[in-house]
Amino acid sequence: MTSELVLVDKPRPHIARITLNRPERMNSMAFDLILPLKSAIEEVRHDNSTRAVIVTGAGRGFCSGADQKAAGAIPHLQDLTAPTVALRLMEALDEVILALRRLHQPVIAAVNGPAIGGGLCLAMAADIRIAGDSAYFRAAGVNNGLTASELGLSYLLPRSIGASRAFEMMLTGRDMDAVEAQNVGLVSRCVADSELLDHCYAIGRRIAEFSRPGIELTKRTLWSGLDASSLEGHMQAEGLGQLLIRMMTGNFEEAVTARKEGRAPAFTDRK
Repeated sequence: MTSELVLVDKPRPHIARITLNRPERMNSMAFDLILPLKSAIEEVRHDNSTRAVIVTGAGRGFCSGADQKAAGAIPHLQDLTAPTVALRLMEALDEVILALRRLHQPVIAAVNGPAIGGGLCLAMAADIRIAGDSAYFRAAGVNNGLTASELGLSYLLPRSIGASRAFEMMLTGRDMDAVEAQNVGLVSRCVADSELLDHCYAIGRRIAEFSRPGIELTKRTLWSGLDASSLEGHMQAEGLGQLLIRMMTGNFEEAVTARKEGRAPAFTDRK
């Protein structure tokens, strides 16, 4: 356990679960939650027994965005003026999104209830999003008289659901329910709330069965492909990753042998 507001546990072998644990405030993003969340992400990053990470919220909500009652504070702000304090606060928020993206392990967002504002950004930073049937999503900045562009949302959302849908969602501040989110590709699947975590555990278990470098390089190339400036350049990066594992491990030979013997492969990631 990293903090009473952010819990880390291992509900299944090789699967770490990070739970935002402020259910009475719908897991809102005050800095007393953000800082231990960053620490929790770093904790699982360096846990080599963890092969997949699930992020979820306690109670009835995934994350309701900015805490409107008490934002909290971060350390090391003494003697700074208001503009620099604002920069440091935004940096602390940005670092959580980037830390999720940089995790070696695939991240699965188990979205229960609202994912609003920063909560939507948190879900978008995951590699896979599964929604419970109570989930809904809102880019809430415009509802609060601000911009809906925050924490990478204007970068991540169009890449997930397309430019027109992202523009409409962010400019109107409307809610998108779990069924629509599945239909437009914001989440890969919508399941009953009672089945949400078990479904995510099953995905994590399947990921854990494969080669560690194979999964890590697949995650990297999927994200770099979204940023690639050319097909040819990206294909070269993909090829180098494939060649690395093919030449430095016996995984391919093990897969072929396992199929012939009618069993599951046991990848060692060694030659």
